[in-house]
Amino acid sequence: MPLLKDGKVVDDVWAFVEDGHELSPGGCIVVSLGRFLSEHDQLLARNRSIGVRLAVSDDPALLAPFLDQLHLIELQFPKYTDGRAFSQSQLLRRRYGYKGEIRATGQVLRDQLRLMIRSGFDAMVIDEGDAEAVFDISAHEFSEFYQAASDTTDTIFVKRQKKREEKAAK
Repeated sequence: MPLLKDGKVVDDVWAFVEDGHELSPGGCIVVSLGRFLSEHDQLLARNRSIGVRLAVSDDPALLAPFLDQLHLIELQFPKYTDGRAFSQSQLLRRRYGYKGEIRATGQVLRDQLRLMIRSGFDAMVIDEGDAEAVFDISAHEFSEFYQAASDTTDTIFVKRQKKREEKAAK
């Protein structure tokens, strides 16, 4: 499946290493939260790019002390009706100030892409033939938003209030 980053299909240089499997000597690796928490000293000492995969039931707060050392956090969408990864992404960006890549994996649907971007996702693994075209359409479908998000775009309510204030100032 294609990996979309900034609306373009890119090569995926990251490899997920299952719990209990040997780590490769080099390259960019992703491990589960449990493995990272139990082996973080050894993983971070490798001087390689490290990523963590969070399940929807995992608490992002557990990564807070390590966020400046992580290059990637994968958030999973196990089924299209499960949106807990949106909340995890918002927490990572807004509450914990994570600056690295947040990637959506699993059942990523085209109608979720815009909200993913607004929620702080940088990259998405999506099962679409022409992923770039799907991204272009989805990323620009809506020009106004009711909900605040980690992208700090003014909501429609804030824009209306600003217009009222401008009129009142005249």
